[in-house]
Amino acid sequence: MELGSIMAENRSNYLVALGSNLEDEGTTPLEILQTCLAEFHAEGLDLSAVSRFFATPCFPAGAGPDYVNAAVLLEGNFPAAETLRRLHKIETKFHRTRTQRWGMRTLDLDLLAVGREIIPNIQLFRYWRDLPSAEQRVSAPDQLILPHPRLQDRAFVLVPLADIAGDWVHPDLGRSVRQMLLSCPANDVEQVRPL
Repeated sequence: MELGSIMAENRSNYLVALGSNLEDEGTTPLEILQTCLAEFHAEGLDLSAVSRFFATPCFPAGAGPDYVNAAVLLEGNFPAAETLRRLHKIETKFHRTRTQRWGMRTLDLDLLAVGREIIPNIQLFRYWRDLPSAEQRVSAPDQLILPHPRLQDRAFVLVPLADIAGDWVHPDLGRSVRQMLLSCPANDVEQVRPL
C-alpha cells in the first residue's frame, strides 16, 4: 500500500512497531499486543492496518525471553512528539517501565516514521543512524529521531512492516521496506516466524 495514496488532508500517517516479551498480570505477550490495538482510538489515533503477529528472538541476544512483534499503520492529526507521548501513555497502561536500554518489557511501541519526515534534521538523523554498534548500547538520543535510526537493520521490524507498508520509502536511504528487508541477513529474517 502506498502511504501517500491513503493520506487524508491534514492527517499524518504513523508507522509503529509493537513488541512484548513479558507477561502483564497473567496476560501473555501476544494477548498484550492484541489488546493494545483497541487503545489507539482512545488516544485519537485511527488504526488503518495491522500486520500479522510474529515470534522473534530477543534483541540483543540473551537479554530476556523471546518477543512477539507486529507493526501498525496509524493516522491522526498530531505532530510526531505528541504521537510519541500518546504511545507512551498506552505503554504505561500495560505497566511498561523504562529501567534498562533494550531491556525486557510488557509493551514497547516504537514510532518508526511519520510519513516521509526526517526529524529533527538530516544531520542528527545520520549521526544516530551511523552510530557504531558498541555505542548504541550505551547512548540514546535525548530527542525524537525519525525515521527510527535502526529500522533498516532489524528484520524483526521490517518483516511485520512489510505486511502493511512494504512500499514505504525511507526518506534518506531511498529504499522501500521490501528493499531494506532484502538487505537483511537471511538468518535474521528466517528467525521472524509468523504465529
